[in-house]
Amino acid sequence: MMPHAAHRARRRRRFVAGLLSAVLALSGADLSGAAQAVGPAPGTGAPAPDDAASPRGTGWVWPSHPVRIAQPFVAPPHAYGPGHRGIDLRPLGGDDIVAPDAGIVAFSGPVAGRGVLTIDHGDGLVTTLEPIDSPLTAGAPVERGDVVGTVSLGGHVEPGTFHFGVRLDGEYINPLMLLGGVPRAVLLPCC
Repeated sequence: MMPHAAHRARRRRRFVAGLLSAVLALSGADLSGAAQAVGPAPGTGAPAPDDAASPRGTGWVWPSHPVRIAQPFVAPPHAYGPGHRGIDLRPLGGDDIVAPDAGIVAFSGPVAGRGVLTIDHGDGLVTTLEPIDSPLTAGAPVERGDVVGTVSLGGHVEPGTFHFGVRLDGEYINPLMLLGGVPRAVLLPCC
C-alpha cells in the first residue's frame, strides 16, 4: 500500500471506530444529562476499559466527580463535518477539574475569550479542557487526579459545564473509550 493510501485507510478505520463508539454510547445509555451522575472519584481510578475498546488499555479518571454528561460525543461524518468532538460535563460536587491522566501541560491560556488547558499524555493522546481557569503554564507536569483548574465561563458549553475532548494522533476520539464508559457491542440473533 502506498503511504498516502495507508494514511487514508487508517483515517477511515478511525472514523468508523469513532462512529461506532458514538452509536454504542448513545444506544447503551441515556447520556442526555438528565440521567444519573457518572464516574468514580478522582484518584481512585476509573473502571479499567478492556484493551480492545481503549487505545491504551488503561483507566483514566473522570475530570470531575460526581459529574453528569450534559452533551455526548458525536463523531463527525468527515474531518470537517459537523459533530461534537468531546463530551460536555456538568460537575455535581464542586468546580474543580482534575487531570484524567498524567502528562505535561502543552497549552494553558485564553482562546476566543475562554480559558483552555491542553495536556499531552504521550502515546499520541492529548486532552483539552475548556472553559477553565487554571494557574498552570505550558511545560508543567501533572499527575492523574491532580486539580488543574476550575470551571469557568465561555465557549459553546452552558454555564456550569465544561468540555472534555481527547485526540489520538490528531484525530478526535470519544473520551468514554478511556474512561470505561463505552458499552461492549452485543450481537443479537437475527429474525
